[in-house]
Amino acid sequence: MMTKNPSYKQIIISISNDNANKFMLASSEHIADFNYTLRSTKSDLTIDFICIYHQSLIITSNRVMFLSEISIVSNYVKNCNNIDTNDIQDVWLPQLKSYLRILGIPYIIEGTNVLINSEVIEMFIKVTKATHIFDNINIMSKPCIIKVSLKSNIAIVRIDIWDSQSGSTAKKLINCCFNISSFVATIHGANINSSVSQYKNYWK
Repeated sequence: MMTKNPSYKQIIISISNDNANKFMLASSEHIADFNYTLRSTKSDLTIDFICIYHQSLIITSNRVMFLSEISIVSNYVKNCNNIDTNDIQDVWLPQLKSYLRILGIPYIIEGTNVLINSEVIEMFIKVTKATHIFDNINIMSKPCIIKVSLKSNIAIVRIDIWDSQSGSTAKKLINCCFNISSFVATIHGANINSSVSQYKNYWK
């Protein structure tokens, strides 16, 4: 499951608060210029408003921007005369947090008396990044491990990952299977963990 995030129509431009405040002094003019430039390219994108958040300009539009439109907006900001354009560090789309659970992992490592722990899971994911399953996967926090029952040697592993706005990373992982020794583990979607603060926005 992905977080419900209202920021999918935004882009984030990293910039110091001082320069962000200078940019915001003429925000109405900048929005008008943004929209004029976009219309001239036959785009139906409209910039609605701009705000400052954690040393970033957050530019919100009427829909998700295409890469060409992100380029137009970011180039405008980078060429703005009243700010230090060298201060602009990066431009990106906000990401969502997706929740997954891995079923079929042994709670006690096979052939030992060692209990499975988050470090073992993290190491396994690092090792298997060379395979197609966990390639380019960014884990948000330490994996959470829960034993299925007192008498069972099977664990459920919960992992939280950074995902694209469409949730494509989680979709690719769900129902994938892989081996841990003689066990076959399967990746499933998961609900938001009630023990984790459920913020609406997650910024990378």
